[in-house]
Amino acid sequence: MFTIEHDFDATVITLIDEGPAPLNEDVVIESHEEGVTLTQVDPDTEEVMVINLSMHQLKELRAALDLPEGIYRVRQPGTKPEDDDA
Repeated sequence: MFTIEHDFDATVITLIDEGPAPLNEDVVIESHEEGVTLTQVDPDTEEVMVINLSMHQLKELRAALDLPEGIYRVRQPGTKPEDDDA
């Protein structure tokens, strides 16, 4: 199950683990203009763990979910392979 909320400066998605135990803590994903923030409470320490992704990292993650094992680079539109070495 998940929820979606639209705040003034972000879209907030909460992923709620369901099913047989053991269940994981909820994951909160906030999408901002600058990137995406993922938060989850560590059940052992009760601390909130935070991961920040830039929009480029998010684009690479999205591409990686559909690719086989290997090393890849997502190119920006209009760049050529020789531009990667710069």
